[in-house]
Amino acid sequence: MRVRSGGGFRAIGYSFKKAREAGGYWKFFKAMRSRNTCKTCALGMGGQQGGMVNEAGSFPEVCKKSMQAMASDMQSGIEPTFWKNNSLAELQKLSPRQLEYLGRLLHPVRYRAGTTHFETITWEEAYSSIVTKLASLSPDETFWYFSGRSSNEAGFLLQLIARLYGTNNVNNCSYYCHQASGVGLQTSVGSGTATIDLKDLEQADLVFLIGGNPASNHPRLMTSLMHVRGHGGNVIVINPVRETGLVKFRIPSSPLSLLTGSKIASHYTMPHIGGDLALLWGIAKALRSRDQIKLDFLKKHCRGDDAFLARVDSLSWEEIESKSGVEQSEIETIAEMYAASERTVFAWTMGITHHAHGVDNVQAIANLAMCRGMVGRPGAGLMPIRGHSNVQGIGSVGVTPRLKQQIFDALQSKYQVKLPVTPGLDTLGCMEAAAEGRVKAGFCLGGNLFGSNPDATFAARAMSTLDLNVMLSTTMNTGHVHGLAKETIILPVLPRDEEPESTTQESMFNFVRLSDGGPRRLPGPRSEVDVISTLGKRLLGDAAGINWDHMQHTETIRQWIGDVIPGYKEIQAIGTTKKEFHIGGRIFHEPTFGTHDGRAVMHCHQLPSLKGTCEGQLRLMTVRSEGQFNTVVYEEEDLYRNQDRRDIILMHPDDLKRLGLQHNERVRVENETGQMDSILARGYEDIRPGNALMYYPESNVLVSRYADPHSKTPAFKGVVVSVKSMQPA
Repeated sequence: MRVRSGGGFRAIGYSFKKAREAGGYWKFFKAMRSRNTCKTCALGMGGQQGGMVNEAGSFPEVCKKSMQAMASDMQSGIEPTFWKNNSLAELQKLSPRQLEYLGRLLHPVRYRAGTTHFETITWEEAYSSIVTKLASLSPDETFWYFSGRSSNEAGFLLQLIARLYGTNNVNNCSYYCHQASGVGLQTSVGSGTATIDLKDLEQADLVFLIGGNPASNHPRLMTSLMHVRGHGGNVIVINPVRETGLVKFRIPSSPLSLLTGSKIASHYTMPHIGGDLALLWGIAKALRSRDQIKLDFLKKHCRGDDAFLARVDSLSWEEIESKSGVEQSEIETIAEMYAASERTVFAWTMGITHHAHGVDNVQAIANLAMCRGMVGRPGAGLMPIRGHSNVQGIGSVGVTPRLKQQIFDALQSKYQVKLPVTPGLDTLGCMEAAAEGRVKAGFCLGGNLFGSNPDATFAARAMSTLDLNVMLSTTMNTGHVHGLAKETIILPVLPRDEEPESTTQESMFNFVRLSDGGPRRLPGPRSEVDVISTLGKRLLGDAAGINWDHMQHTETIRQWIGDVIPGYKEIQAIGTTKKEFHIGGRIFHEPTFGTHDGRAVMHCHQLPSLKGTCEGQLRLMTVRSEGQFNTVVYEEEDLYRNQDRRDIILMHPDDLKRLGLQHNERVRVENETGQMDSILARGYEDIRPGNALMYYPESNVLVSRYADPHSKTPAFKGVVVSVKSMQPA
C-alpha cells in the first residue's frame, strides 16, 4: 500500500519491532530513557532531562533514527570464531545493512595485506603496532579523522594528541556535509552555527526549509514544524523532490496529528537541482521590486549592502528563471509570503551545501534573511540542520586543520604545550595525499571515511595505499572491508550510554548536554577516552604539560576545554552541577554579530548555469533513505518514497520516455567519474523532470572529487549522468 504520510502507526509499529530485537520492551524503554544524549541527529534530545526529551522539556520526543541506533548497540557481540569462518572476500559481498547487523565489535581485529581473513588480536598487540608505526613516520605523513558520533572529550583529547605529535592534519566529517554552512555563516554573521535556539524556531510564523528532508533524516523536527503550522504559521519547502513526509506527517506523540495527520508544507516549490542560488536571488529581486527590503536595517547592521542591491538590480528575470527552473510568478508568491512574515527562520541541509557553490548558497540565504531583518532578533534567524549528534561539538572543541587563534594561544599559554604551525589538510586533501603516497597512516575516531567519500573507486585506491589505518568503532561498516590499508586495525569502543564516565555533546542549537554513560552491555569494548589517552601516553610519553593518568578522566579534559574553547567555560562544572547550557556568543537575539565591527556581511554571486541540459543527460543528487542514517543503512526499503530496494535510479516518467526506457528496466548509469551497472530505472512522479536521485553511499562511485573551493565540500548534488539501457538491442 502506498505510503501517503510520514510517521503514524507504522512508526509506532516499527518501535515495537526494534524493542523486540533489542531484548524486550521494558529493557528498550529504559535504554531510551537513560540520561544520555540521543545517538543520531544533532537536533538534540536526552541528556540530564532523560532520553526522549528535547531542549524545551517536551516529552515524548522520539523517532525511528534514535531507536535504530539504540537497537544496533543492544545487539549481541561478534564472536572470535566469526573472523576465522568468514573471509574478507565474503565480507566484501555484504551490503551496508548486513555489515551493520553482524553485531557489536568485541575484540580488536587486524587485517594484513596478503592474508585472506581478519584476525583477533590483544589490546597490547594493537597499541604496540599502532605506536611503532606512528613513531616511524613524520607527523605530516598521518591524518586524523573524526566523526560526529563521538564526545567532546574524546574529540578534544585526540586532536590535542595529533598536534602534540606534530601535525595539523586534523579534520572531521563536516567537510563532507555542512562545512559550507560553517564557512558561509562565518563569513556572513561571524559565527559558523545556528543563530537561534529551539524556542525561536517554534515561535516563528514562517519557516523556509531549503534542500532538506527532515521527515526522513531529522524526524523530530517535524514536531516543531507542526507547532509552527498550529499557531497559524507557514512552511515553505524548496526541494526538487516532493517528499511525502514534508507534505503530511502523522506525529505519534500528538493524538490528533496521529489520527488525522499534520500538513507540513504550506507552499512547495521545486527548482532544478543546482537552481537554489538563482531562486534565492530571485526572491531578493521580487522583494526589491516591491520596496519590501528593509534598507534601514541593511544600512545600520550590514556591510556590502550597496553592492548587494546593485547586484539584485542587475539580474534579469530571464536569467533567474532559466537558471533556477522556477517562474517569476512563483518566486513572487514566495516573496509575498516572506514579506508578510514578522518572524522567519531559514533552515537548510545538504541540498544546499552539497554543491560546487555551497558556500554561495549559504551566503545567499543569509543575504535573504538580512533583507527583512530576520537575523538578530527573537523568533527569527538562520538554522543549518546538522547531521550527526555531536558533529557541531567536534568542530567546536578544535577538530579542524587550523585551530582558531584564541584556542591556539590559550593552549600554549595556559598549558605550556607546543603546537605545530604547518597548514593542515582538509578531509579530501588527506585522501588525495594518501593516493599520492604523501600520507601513510590514518586514525579514524568513528564514522565511515571510505563510505562517505566522493569517487568511491578513488577512495578505495587511496586508502589501500596506506601503511596503517586505525578505526575506532562499535559495529562494522563498508569502510572496514573496502579500501584496506597494508595493516588495518579495528578497535571496539563503547557507545556513549555505556561509557564509564560522563561525556558531553553539543546540539545544532548550540546547547551542551551531559551524558551519564552507564553499564557496559558486553565485555571487550573500551571507553574512547581510555583508548585515546593510552595511545597518547605510549606515543608521546612525558609530553610537556600533560599528565596522561589525569587525561584518562573526562572531568580533567573538561577543565582543559573550559579553559581554551570560547563559550565553553560552563563545561568545567557540568559534571558536578549537571547544569546543561547554551554556548555564549552564538545565538543572536540582537542585531550585533560576531564580526569585528558587529555588522553582518552581504555577498554578491554569479549565478551558475544549470548542468545536465544536453541530450540524454540528467542532473543527479545522492540522497539518504528513510531507513538510513548517514552511511549506516538500517533498512533496505525507503518507506516514504515507496521504494523496496536501493539499487535504483528515480526519475520522472517523462524522462523515462525521453530516454527510451521502461519502468524497472535495467540500465547503466555513468559519467566521466564512474559507472553503475544493472540499476533499475524507475519512474517517479514526485521529482522534477530533468533530475534524478540515487542512494548514498552506493552512488558515490559517480560523484567526482570536485569540491567547493571555499569549504572543500564535494558536490554530491548536481552530478551529471547518462542513463543507458542494458537490454539487448
